[in-house]
Amino acid sequence: MHLKLKHLGPAYFYRQALEIALPVMLQQLIMSMVSLIDNFMVAGLGDISMAAVNVANQINFTSMVIINAVCSAGGIYLAQFSGAQDAQGMKQAFRFKVIFTLLVSLIYFTLCWVIPAPMISLMTRGNAAQMEIVAIGARYIRLTSFTLFPLAISSAIGTSFREIGLPKIPLVISAIATLVNTLGNWILIYGNLGAPRLEVFGAAVATIIARYVELTLFLLYIAKKKSSFSIRLGSLFHVDRKLIKTILAKSAMVFLSELSWISSETIMTALYNGRGGAETVAGMAAGWTIANLFFLIFNGIWTVSAVLVGGTLGAGKLEEARKRAAWLKSGAVIAGGVLMVLGFAASAVLIPLVFSNLTSQARSISLGLVTVVLIYLPLWCLLNALFAISRSGGDAAMGAWTDVSVNTLIFVPGAFLLAFLTTMSPVKMFAILKLSDFVKVAVARHFYRKERWVRNLTNVEKV
Repeated sequence: MHLKLKHLGPAYFYRQALEIALPVMLQQLIMSMVSLIDNFMVAGLGDISMAAVNVANQINFTSMVIINAVCSAGGIYLAQFSGAQDAQGMKQAFRFKVIFTLLVSLIYFTLCWVIPAPMISLMTRGNAAQMEIVAIGARYIRLTSFTLFPLAISSAIGTSFREIGLPKIPLVISAIATLVNTLGNWILIYGNLGAPRLEVFGAAVATIIARYVELTLFLLYIAKKKSSFSIRLGSLFHVDRKLIKTILAKSAMVFLSELSWISSETIMTALYNGRGGAETVAGMAAGWTIANLFFLIFNGIWTVSAVLVGGTLGAGKLEEARKRAAWLKSGAVIAGGVLMVLGFAASAVLIPLVFSNLTSQARSISLGLVTVVLIYLPLWCLLNALFAISRSGGDAAMGAWTDVSVNTLIFVPGAFLLAFLTTMSPVKMFAILKLSDFVKVAVARHFYRKERWVRNLTNVEKV
């Protein structure tokens, strides 16, 4: 990973980075804890219910990735306009986020209602418990589709607060929504406090309620305290077409990168879901639930890059941005190493405790997956830092070329070869396939050194 001590930054930089990253990471931790609690409660219903919910959530995750890609594309400009103290530019970037996240939500909502069973079937092809998983998962995914529209708007608002250096606002609102979700799960899954026992579908209803509470709090906050990016509802479509087209061009590359990544991950998931029965799906899903607790560091890296690198570029301080980028890369690798060590101890305790209702085979699969994830964590922190820095300066092509080339030429063909030519376990498949990320780092570093990201977008592409 080529970490050089000379690239370590001064203490004040890392203090500033932590002040920005910790609230974002804490928010992600809260959201991950919700997922952990959801899985803990659903796991009590057995492997099949656990498998159905998590296959549906794997599909839902695709829509979340695309929504985040839209927010990321708009965020490139919002962060730089914030650094340039250009309120009108920030409002235009925010309009872009809201309009296109809602469009993505509408498309995905339609798919969830028209073809829910085929989507679940595709993800469980060859699984011994496919019929039972599809029956529960299809109904569950239809219910959770009602969360898409509030999620879109909340994501646009929450990411915008982070990009202007105010991550504590979405943190507090997400914490409240999390409490609502957790309480709703406890009441509706098992029928506590006199409520009907809805089991898996109670988890979906609780999520719907929590998403609308979250959106309401965001709207009330920006209505009371006007932020630099906020707009009136009636002015939503008062867009600067030239700037929106420019952002769309960038978003196309961001979307291509994210689509390549999520498509390859979905293909791999579908292939390993076919190995065994419900215990395989439940075990891998439980492992990802724990792994997501450690992935919170990625959101911190992206937000710090947007604020400390993107904002500096927007202010026209290009040389300072170069230094901050080098400091951020080194800090990301070190943070990943520390989290890896802590993760080994935490996962050994969490998996037997949280997933005691799953079979021993499912728990063994979970522990193996988390172990592999932690080993790769420092490498993934470096890769995320390279992507985030490049994107903060408008170089979205770097991520697209890196993801598309490696996923198309190595990762996906490798997944099919391992699936059809071996009887390898899902965890071993994953561990071998992720060796391709060393190639991704090499490709990303090549593009990074070209410094196409060292640009002030507010001067170059502002209309």
